[in-house]
Amino acid sequence: MRIAVLALQGAFIEHEAMLHRLGVETLQIRQKSDLENSYDGLILPGGESTVQGKLLRELGLFEPLKEQIAGGLPVLATCAGTILLASDIEGQDTTYFKTIPMTVRRNAYGRQLGSFRTTEYVQGIGEIPLTFIRAPYIAHVDDSVDVICTVDDHIVGVQYGNQIAVSFHPELDQDDRIHKHFLELCCARV
Repeated sequence: MRIAVLALQGAFIEHEAMLHRLGVETLQIRQKSDLENSYDGLILPGGESTVQGKLLRELGLFEPLKEQIAGGLPVLATCAGTILLASDIEGQDTTYFKTIPMTVRRNAYGRQLGSFRTTEYVQGIGEIPLTFIRAPYIAHVDDSVDVICTVDDHIVGVQYGNQIAVSFHPELDQDDRIHKHFLELCCARV
């Protein structure tokens, strides 16, 4: 199994390290020619969604990746990656892949100083540590979207078909169950 990790900006190295610990091969997506390689899933890391969106378009990655995601490619999106998948973003007209019918609120927990850690239950996984860094939260979801985690009545994790989107950074904690759950989706599709 090989998992592609969007490596344009943000916390992609930490995702790769987690996958390597799980014995999974990774492929960095940096340019359009990288899409010619085969892979079984995609990780959209945290970072800055505006920068990632701009680079995706400039490098010709946007449309091919959107088609793959819409076609059922399993995706794990964390923090900024969640914003990339949202059909709507509060307070702005610009959207990106729009593959999950949900509305996100960018930087909902404030600036860098608003970062925090907690422990919460994730549906189908159990109680895990959650690390939030300038995190969004999901303000609204369509009825077809499964809410898998909330913190203080805010949605911070969803699953929609083969797409998992979370506001937190599971790659920054030792608990690997989010990544294992994602890999199960990848195996099921193969």
